[in-house]
Amino acid sequence: MDRLKLPRGVQIQASETLDRARGEGQSQKISEASDTSGELKPFMGVKVRRRASLRRDCKGDYLDVPSDPYLSSMLSKRGDQKVLFADKVLKFTGSGKIKQCIMLITECAIYIVDPDADVLKRRMPLATVDKICLSKLSDNFFAIIVPSEYDCLMASTRKTEIVSVLVEATKGRSDYEVGVVFSNRFEYHASANMVKEVHFEEAEGGIKTRIAKKTS
Repeated sequence: MDRLKLPRGVQIQASETLDRARGEGQSQKISEASDTSGELKPFMGVKVRRRASLRRDCKGDYLDVPSDPYLSSMLSKRGDQKVLFADKVLKFTGSGKIKQCIMLITECAIYIVDPDADVLKRRMPLATVDKICLSKLSDNFFAIIVPSEYDCLMASTRKTEIVSVLVEATKGRSDYEVGVVFSNRFEYHASANMVKEVHFEEAEGGIKTRIAKKTS
């Protein structure tokens, strides 16, 4: 398995100002008639979506986790058996660097794994996830908000599937349920003591995304 291959379609500059070209056809809003499976309900009437994203089939495990000795052993040791989602994504560190990592979602937690060293970098129980922040535009960014620790800003061409999986995994639970918030400007804790702001705006030929440290 080639873990080091960059997720197709994610092209991100390493600076704090990130410009993304759409390149996938016209955008459209999701209406209830577009949601034939129920998986896109978090995005109805709010999110401007790419047509290619609407057509994309949801596979779930894109890494064939059962065939990977390290990943399958890691999950087994923690009592997690059912993989709801697995793929390579891009993660933004507190220092502003962009790193490729493996993201696994099970019925219990989110796992972030270093694909180069086969090392578990973080495990976030689903019960600790408060919400997911997204823009209203057709970009690939999403922030997982974990109030008890620190948050996680990521980018993936399969963002819609990731959000849908997290919502479905917690829907109807009495103790916790992941919320979805749409805004073209939101904050996240890049570390315990650092808050960053993410700004999205439409620009000619694409979407302009700025990530900056919040100043008091």
